[in-house]
Amino acid sequence: MTKAPGAIRDPIIQHLSALRTDASVGELEAAVRRQVGEVSSSSIRSYLNLNTPGTFERVSRGRYKLAGIHDTFQTTIPPSFEVGDAIMWNADCFSWLRAAAENSVEAVLTDPPYGLVEYTQTEKDKLRAGKGGVWRIPPSIGGHTRSPLPRFTTLTEADRQNMRTFFREFATLLARVVVPGGNVVVAANPLLVHIVASAMSEGGLEMRGMITRLVMTMRGGDRPKNAHVEFSDVSVMPRSQHEPWVVLRKPLDGRVQDNLRKWKTGGFRRISDDQPFGDVIKSRPTPTAEKKLAPHPSLKPQALLRDLARACLPLGEGKVLDPFAGSGSTLAACNAVGYNSIGVEMDAEYFALAERSIPALAKVKVPL
Repeated sequence: MTKAPGAIRDPIIQHLSALRTDASVGELEAAVRRQVGEVSSSSIRSYLNLNTPGTFERVSRGRYKLAGIHDTFQTTIPPSFEVGDAIMWNADCFSWLRAAAENSVEAVLTDPPYGLVEYTQTEKDKLRAGKGGVWRIPPSIGGHTRSPLPRFTTLTEADRQNMRTFFREFATLLARVVVPGGNVVVAANPLLVHIVASAMSEGGLEMRGMITRLVMTMRGGDRPKNAHVEFSDVSVMPRSQHEPWVVLRKPLDGRVQDNLRKWKTGGFRRISDDQPFGDVIKSRPTPTAEKKLAPHPSLKPQALLRDLARACLPLGEGKVLDPFAGSGSTLAACNAVGYNSIGVEMDAEYFALAERSIPALAKVKVPL
């Protein structure tokens, strides 16, 4: 069957644009096939040859980059600090990932900005000023202040397309930095999880399922706005009682046992000899005491993060990366379970907060 115009071109350009450096013909072939299905290697190689040196530049035998694109790797080290076995970088994670060494991280555990717009500077300023914007500031109940929630129903189709591009490029960069068989566990939202999962699969990671965090949130369950009396028996959407975490993996190097021997990963660490790690975790909203230690709007509880962090490294060896580290809660969880970790956070205020909150959160006692 004849492929549509651009079927070969677009995935190649998307892949090279995300990397901002060169890639092998094999990587480019895989990128094309992930998006359009089976395509002959000769067709892809012919396209590269015919469009070199116009669109592509041959860097070396079998390796190409976009013509006119220069490496954007960081030439200076941004401010950083170390706490226990954790190191934190104040940087844009895309720039950091482009500068990181290949096959240098064994797992990724992160809670990204699902809709992207909620962590733009404009929306963060509104949140910090208590003015809302994309963020819904719920009223207090019984004197207790409730945490703000981003309203993803406000996203436009253009916002969703930006999400697809963002998460596809994010996965492309992770696929270079994570070792073969490395787990990539990403928090999502019921309304947006399909975009995160499909885009990251297109970026070169294998979809391995979902982890369901059973938790009651304030999302959903509301009656129709301005018609709640007329339609008192109607909820616009179900009340959310779970949070999905997407589970992906960089493709294995051989069999699972081969990958475990060489790269120390390729699966999840069991809870005990007779209990495997499961894909449903009963959870509670983040305790108030933890929120006081790390006042970040997306803070996850230490009990949950420690369970996830421990499971991500099947042999208990290697490093866990959180590219959207926020107040450092994932790094605190890794310190608590004895793992090495790396965090990257672009926002200067959250970065400064993390230096204080990581040691404090790591000391929090959680139920066994």
